[in-house]
Amino acid sequence: MKFFLPCLLVSFGLHLATISADGNPLLYLGFSSTNLSMDGTATITPSGLLELTNGIVNRKGHAFYPDPLSFRKSHNGKVQSFSVSFVFGIRSSYLSMTQHGLAFVVAPSKNFSDALANQYLGLTNTVKNGNPKNHFFAVELDTALSIEFKDINANHVGININDLNSIESSSAGYYDDKSDSFQNLSLNSGDAMQVWVDYGGEAKQINVTIAPLEKEKPVRPLISKTHDLSMVLQEPAYIGFSSSTGAVNSRHYVLGWSFSMNRSAPKIDTTKLPKLPPKGQKPQSKLLDIILPIGTATSIIVMGAIIILLLRRRLRYAELKEDWETEFGPHRFSYKDLYHATEGFQNKNILGAGGFGKVYKGILPSSKLNVAVKRVSHESRQGMKEFIAEVVSIGRIRHRNLVQLLGYCRRKGELLLVYDYMSNGSLDNYLYCEENNPTLNWAQRFWVIKGIASGLLYLHEKWEKVVIHRDIKASNVLLDSEMNGRLGDFGLARLYDHGTDLQTTHVVGTMGYLAPELVSTGKASPLTDVFAFGTFLLEVTCGKRPVSNDTDYNQEVLVDWVLEHWRKGSLIETVDTRLRGYYNVDEACLVLKLGLLCSHPFTNVRPNMHKVMQYLDCDLPLPELTHAEMSFSMLTLMQGEGFDPYTLSSSIGTGSGISGGR
Repeated sequence: MKFFLPCLLVSFGLHLATISADGNPLLYLGFSSTNLSMDGTATITPSGLLELTNGIVNRKGHAFYPDPLSFRKSHNGKVQSFSVSFVFGIRSSYLSMTQHGLAFVVAPSKNFSDALANQYLGLTNTVKNGNPKNHFFAVELDTALSIEFKDINANHVGININDLNSIESSSAGYYDDKSDSFQNLSLNSGDAMQVWVDYGGEAKQINVTIAPLEKEKPVRPLISKTHDLSMVLQEPAYIGFSSSTGAVNSRHYVLGWSFSMNRSAPKIDTTKLPKLPPKGQKPQSKLLDIILPIGTATSIIVMGAIIILLLRRRLRYAELKEDWETEFGPHRFSYKDLYHATEGFQNKNILGAGGFGKVYKGILPSSKLNVAVKRVSHESRQGMKEFIAEVVSIGRIRHRNLVQLLGYCRRKGELLLVYDYMSNGSLDNYLYCEENNPTLNWAQRFWVIKGIASGLLYLHEKWEKVVIHRDIKASNVLLDSEMNGRLGDFGLARLYDHGTDLQTTHVVGTMGYLAPELVSTGKASPLTDVFAFGTFLLEVTCGKRPVSNDTDYNQEVLVDWVLEHWRKGSLIETVDTRLRGYYNVDEACLVLKLGLLCSHPFTNVRPNMHKVMQYLDCDLPLPELTHAEMSFSMLTLMQGEGFDPYTLSSSIGTGSGISGGR
C-alpha cells in the first residue's frame, strides 16, 4: 500500500508540490516562478500574488494548474474525495464597490474563450449557461446581485453545477465554534479570507467553509449540499480559478492554494503568504520646492499671485454642502473630481442634452471608471434633502437592465448626477437614424424590450421599495457594450414603500408617454409606467415617435395609428420598414398587441409588469383584444379631458424642474 510522501520545493516563500497519481498534494504559498496556465487579465505580480483581474472593467481572467487530473480510479468509477483550500482577497479603488467575483472551478478544459465577463464570472455565456455538457463544478464568491441567476444578495457564496444558478448558496460568513452563531463577512472588504471546499466521494457531500485569515477552519461548514459529482465531472479534468469584472474597477487576488485527493488539503501557512496591496489609493506626493526671491517686493508679488490663484481655485471647485448630507456618505462625489473627469465640462464631452440639462462623458481620476455626468439646474432648497435621500437610495439598486446611478454632487444652483457610462449610446439613435445608417435588427430589438421589461419588473415588485420611473422612453434606454438595453435617467423617479398610496403632486414626463389618469389627476403608479412602456413597445417595433406631425402639421398619435391598422387587420404593416421584412412575425405581432394593451387609457385593462414578462416569455397567452375593449382614440380622449397634446408637449415634454414631482 502506497503512503503519502509530499515533496516541498522551498524558494522565496514558495512551497510547491505536484499532484501524483496516488494523490500527493499541491501547495502554493504565493505564486512566484510557477507555471500556471493563465489567460485574459490573469497575471502573477512581482510580490507573488495571483492577480485574476487587474481593475479593467468588463474583463475576465483564468488561472489553472497546467496538468489534467484524474478524479476517478477507473474510467467508469465514481469521483473520489478531494479537498481544496485557498486564500483570496478582493479590492476596489471605488467606494468599496466591486463586481463581480471569482470562483474555484473543476472543468474538462482550460479553454473558456467563449465565456463572458460581468455576471457570467468568465465561466459560461447566455447560450451555454445551464447546459449539462458544460461538465463543470464551481464554488463562486459573488459580490453582485444578478436577478438573471436568482442570486440571494450581492455578498454570497454558491455551489454551481454547469450553471450560474447556484444549487445552494448562502450569505458570506461563518459559524463561530464556541457559540455556533453566524458571523457575517464582507467579500469586498479588502481583507484576505480563506475558503475550504471538501467533497466526500462515498457520501457525495459537498462542504464549503469560509473564515477570516486569522481564524482556524470552523467546524460547521457554511454550505453543505449532497450532489453526486460523478454525474458531472469528466476524465480528465482541470482545476483552477475564474474571475470577472463588471462596470466597477475591481481586482481579484489569490494568495495561496492547496489541493489533495482522498485527504485534507495541506494546511496553508498564512504567515508565508504574499501581502495584498495597501487599501485605497496610494497617497500622491507633489512636494514643490518654492524658492522665494530675495527682496521684499518680489516676495509680495509671488505671495499675492499665490493667494489669487488659491482663491480662484477655491471658487472654481466650490460646493454646496450642508450638515444633513454627511449621513449619505460615499455617494457624494467632489466637484473637483467631476470637473477633471469631464475636462472642465468641455463641449466635446457632451453625450446629450434635454430639458433637465446636459450629460457629459467623464473618466474619474482615481478609479479610471467611465461615467456619465448629468448637470441639472436647481434653485429651490425645498424638498432637496428628500431628493438627495432618494438619489442615494436609488443608487443601491443593482440590475443588469438598469443604468447604475453612482452618486451626486451639489453646487450653488446646480446638481450633478453620476451614472455608469453606456458605450453604445441611447436607443433612439438607432430607431430614428438615416435610411442608410445601421439600425437594430429584430432580434436585438426584442432582446432590448425584454430587458427593459425585466428592469421595470424589478423596480415595481422585486426591490425593497416600489420605484416609479415616470419617464420611460427610447431616449432614456441606453445600450451597453454588449447591446443590452438599460433603463436610465432616474431624475424623475419616485420611491415608495410597498403597499402605500402612490401619488405625486406635479405632472412630469414626456408627451406621448403620459397616461391619461396622470395628466388629469397627477397620481403616478406602476400602471402609469406600464402605459409609457406600452408606447415604448410600439415605438421600438414601428420605428416611429409617439407623437409626430405630418406635412400639413396635423398630429398623428402612434397608438391611434397602430390601433387603426389592427382594426383593419393590417397590423403587420406597422412594423418598421427599415427591417426590410426580416423579423419574426409572431413576436412582432405579440409586441404590437401587448403595446396596445399596455397603452389602454383605462388602468384596469392594463397588465402589471409581472404579467408583461409572462406574455413576452410566452409563459402566459396574451388575452384576445376585442374591438369593444380597444374602441378608443388617445388624441380624442386627451382633448376630451381638456388637454391639447401639442401645448402639453411644449409645457411638460421635458419634465419640470427638480422640485416638480417632489
